[in-house]
Amino acid sequence: MEITTLSVVVIIALIAVIYVLKGIKIIPQSETRVVERLGRYDRTLKSGVNYLLPIVDRAREVAKRTEMVIGGQKYAVIKQTARIDLREQVYDFDKQSVITKDNVTTTINALLYFQIVDPVKSVYEIDNLPNAIEKLTQTTLRNVIGELELDETLTSRDTINSKLRIVLDEATNKWGVKVNRVELQDITPPESVRRAMEQQMQAERERRAKVLEAKGQKEAMILQSEGEKASQINQAEAEKQTQILKAQGEADAKVLQATAEAEAIRKVAEAIAESKTDPATYMLMMKYVETLKDIGAGNQSKTVFLPFEASNLVGALGSLTELLPKGEKR
Repeated sequence: MEITTLSVVVIIALIAVIYVLKGIKIIPQSETRVVERLGRYDRTLKSGVNYLLPIVDRAREVAKRTEMVIGGQKYAVIKQTARIDLREQVYDFDKQSVITKDNVTTTINALLYFQIVDPVKSVYEIDNLPNAIEKLTQTTLRNVIGELELDETLTSRDTINSKLRIVLDEATNKWGVKVNRVELQDITPPESVRRAMEQQMQAERERRAKVLEAKGQKEAMILQSEGEKASQINQAEAEKQTQILKAQGEADAKVLQATAEAEAIRKVAEAIAESKTDPATYMLMMKYVETLKDIGAGNQSKTVFLPFEASNLVGALGSLTELLPKGEKR
């Protein structure tokens, strides 16, 4: 009896130890568990060591989306787990066909970055959170793209991303999910549209090249015209300066000649200052003598017509007749 009693006590002790050890749960950082007691929500576990009463307490399992690669193809798999990851997660959705406002069927795939901020809502407000997020993203993407034409879709990725993020964030807020951003990876229009776009782009590049070439020729002609104009201006300026210098030289020469004549007259006047002869009469007589020399040196007629006012100089000129050749005196 004593052995039997001891065995029972040992068994009970082992069961108690196993019961206690089984209830210990270690929660990693950035993870949590939603605990139900007898089927009702009891508490949310924090990271670290926690204790659950076996049989009475249990962690609620939730759907979790994972990706598997089989034969080089990527597949999304939904499995059940009690772990709730509080870190930012990314869903890479498969390509889907959407129709733009101008009725062009386009293939688009998107990336969704989200984070669970309220684990209780993510468990009790939605049955399958990953599937709900995927379907909501697909329908929202169709609605947003359906409001835009193909050209706007190709050139307005930032606008589309912003609209998607706002709509998805508002819709998933009651699920305890925060959508941080949405990114469109590829936008693939049909092959016929791509060929037309390539031809259009080629024509646009050729047009821009012609415009740039014409603009370059125009600028070259303008520069050439400006260069010729500047050359003409410089040439005219040089001629102007030459004429100015020539005029200044002639003026300086006349001034020097007049100064020399004035100096000669002054010296003559000083030389004959002691005599009674008028300097002006003397100079005039010298001019007549020089003129008669020139006349006498020529081969033409030696008839000279003197003005009447020069009669008072005849006496003075009489002595000058000796300067002429004897055969030519009249």
